[in-house]
Amino acid sequence: MVSGYRHIGVLKSIGFTPRQVVTVYLTMVSVPAVVGTALGTAAGWAASYPILRSAFSGIATGTAVIEPAGWLPAATLIGVPLLVALAALVPASRAHRLSAAQAISAGSAPRTGRGLTVQRRLSGTRLPRAVSLGLGQPFARPARTALTMAAIALGVVTVTVTTGVSSTLARSMAATDHRTHIDVKTSAFSDNRIAPRLTAAQTEAMLHATPGAERVSVRGLVRVGILGQPQLVFANFYGGDDMVDHARLDVVEGRQATGLNEAEAGPGFLDQHGLKLGDRITLVLDDRQTTVTLVGKEAQGNPNAITSNDATRARLTPDPHVVEYDVRLADGTDVEAYRKAVADADPSLSTSVATGGSDGSVVAIKTFTTTFTVLLSVVAALGVFNTLLLTIRERRRDLGMLKSIGMTPRQVVAMTLTSVAWQGVVSGVVGIPVGVAVHRLIVENVRTIEFTEPQIDVWGVPLLAGLGLAGVAIAVLGALVPARSAARLPIAEVLHNE
Repeated sequence: MVSGYRHIGVLKSIGFTPRQVVTVYLTMVSVPAVVGTALGTAAGWAASYPILRSAFSGIATGTAVIEPAGWLPAATLIGVPLLVALAALVPASRAHRLSAAQAISAGSAPRTGRGLTVQRRLSGTRLPRAVSLGLGQPFARPARTALTMAAIALGVVTVTVTTGVSSTLARSMAATDHRTHIDVKTSAFSDNRIAPRLTAAQTEAMLHATPGAERVSVRGLVRVGILGQPQLVFANFYGGDDMVDHARLDVVEGRQATGLNEAEAGPGFLDQHGLKLGDRITLVLDDRQTTVTLVGKEAQGNPNAITSNDATRARLTPDPHVVEYDVRLADGTDVEAYRKAVADADPSLSTSVATGGSDGSVVAIKTFTTTFTVLLSVVAALGVFNTLLLTIRERRRDLGMLKSIGMTPRQVVAMTLTSVAWQGVVSGVVGIPVGVAVHRLIVENVRTIEFTEPQIDVWGVPLLAGLGLAGVAIAVLGALVPARSAARLPIAEVLHNE
């Protein structure tokens, strides 16, 4: 419809009824929509399996089957073309109302209205003529301009949300002490099947005594029952120095469970079991049981795991069930020398240098948000590209006249880019606050992770300034090709029919 007014006039002048014209334009939109939907559905279905396998790798899913739903392709093949057709009805209805004379004269008849008024006022300023013309162009078609700005704003919102979520996740994964740590896993928690040479107490003492060790913490892991609950849960029991290691999750509410018969858990565990801080639960292991008080909420955690300390573990079992040690090294320690010394002391122990990272759910979130950012930004840029390309076709006569009176190709490019650049600025101003609000809404309602305020408030002046340019970037990228196309329009060909 953007560039087809003369075509509409021709169709009506040779006898097409208004309904037939609407049918023609709906068909023109629906055919590529069906083809694109078929190709997109096939590509999406093929990509969904490896993406889901990668995203949920290492995550316990229980009885859930991680695969795309079988009804999705059918729903997409029917729903998307239908949605496109419904969206096309609005501009197609304009084709229904246009008279043949009005449509066939589009592009050559003199224009009136607010667009011309704005351009006249801008021409009285000291701005370069190409810039003033570019600033005034969008006011000639306010509805079209609003749709273009909505597409750009959607791209800005997406970039803002993804940037915020990624920054929040990065802060939540950052090491708290910025020191080098060594993870030491026992044969019970690794693929190493060599029989242990040392007991748990001897191993802890050896790790302490090896040159370079500053602190050593111990993690025991055992499955326990909860009185009144049918399902077993994992219980992490921390001991050693400070009873805390680098992998221990931050407590964002309450305090860490360092006292006898105290426990802490992540938001997923608390929600799944209907618990809150201050509640008491009874842990059961074999013929022993002990009642613990929930004193802390962790930032995140396995929804089927609870955390306590070694003193509480002793109430349930004399076996420490050690699966992992965390060693914090002193500054300047030779990491490889320390690992070699540990391997020599007990070959059953597996060591690795601890690095900041995340569990599978966090990786999945970052993967999906980044993917959606790229896709929606490209869609927004393509929307600008398509609209501007068709607008240039509609304004071929105007551009030909401007070039015939001396406007250079560079000025044509400047005029075209200016017409969308300011839309990008306005869309950025609108989209950034919306994106910031959506980011906060998302991170505050993730049920398996509890973020702190410093992790949520990631917005600084440089970051906001960079995001402010996102709207301009999307608009300009979408406009570059149409702008160059406008600059290359041959004057004689454009004005041939005048």
